[in-house]
Parts: sequence; structure tokens; C-alpha cells
Amino acid sequence: MVSNSLMRLAGWHVEGSLPDLGKYLIIGAPHTSNWDFLLFLGVIFRLKADVKYMGKAELFRSPIGWFFYWSGGIPVDRSKSSGLVEQMVEACNRSDKFILTIAPEGTRHGVKEWKRGFYHIAKGAGIPLVFAKVDGKHKTMRVGGVFHLTDDMEADMQAIQDAFKGMVGVNPRKKYITLEG
Repeated sequence: MVSNSLMRLAGWHVEGSLPDLGKYLIIGAPHTSNWDFLLFLGVIFRLKADVKYMGKAELFRSPIGWFFYWSGGIPVDRSKSSGLVEQMVEACNRSDKFILTIAPEGTRHGVKEWKRGFYHIAKGAGIPLVFAKVDGKHKTMRVGGVFHLTDDMEADMQAIQDAFKGMVGVNPRKKYITLEG
């Protein structure tokens, strides 16, 4: 497969696997580079997963916008925050199989804390989280670990972020306070 060859040529490999569940939300972090998208595609093609992701609407209007639709993209107007969680929960509830992936930082730039939209989507849809940890230091994407949300959002967020401690993204100069401890 072409994606496996490209991953090997770039020196990256995948550890783990996705669970055999019909619906879940993958959180991938740390998100530190534009190259993360290509890494994401390589991993998804490698694992043969039918995954959806949200991307800024401008990408879908570009000359290669068709590619983003083809690869599972859902355009999002970032200037409007209204109803995004509800739209994703509804899309999940309408589907027999639904795998959505989100970078919890919401940006490639350093942040002090993660956005919580992913949490609200998973909680609203009643689906678990799966971790996709970018280990830029070892050029490894570690996939796996099912996390079921509880009724304690603060404790859940702490446990989720703790699971990503020590991970360094593709661009190690962009560090995340919440991930450093």
C-alpha cells in the first residue's frame, strides 16, 4: 500500500490499533505542525479506518477542496461557534458507524489548555474516546486506549491530559503547558 511505503520513507511507524467499536472519538495530540495532517492520513490509511475530521471551511473551497471531502473532512466555519457540538452529536446519532478525530488543542500553536468541544461531543453522543499520541521524538504514532467518560469532567480532562504527558509533536518547539505537567 502506498501509505505504508510513504510512512516508512518518512521514518514514521504506527503502534497499536483502533478498537472494534462502532462509534468513538479519536483525540490526536500534540498537534504542532501542518505536517500532522499528512501523518494523520498515513495512520488512517495504514489502519484502514473510515474516519471523519473537522477542518476549516477555507480548505474545502480551495482548488483541492475535493480531496478534503474525499478523505473524510467535514467543513467547519470557525467564525461561528454555534451548534458545532450539537451537529456532531446529531451526525453520530444518525450513523451506524461513526469515528471522528479531533485535535483537542484546536490549533497548531501553543495553548495553555485544551478546548473541550471534543469532550462535549463524546459525552453528548455517549461514545468513548480513543487516544492517538504523536511521539515526534521517536517518529511513532501510538494508537489505542479506550477512555469512557464519567460524570466528572474535570477529573476526566485531567486523566486524558495525563495520558498524553511526555508526548512531543512533529514540531517539538511548540510545547503545551498542560502536557508538560
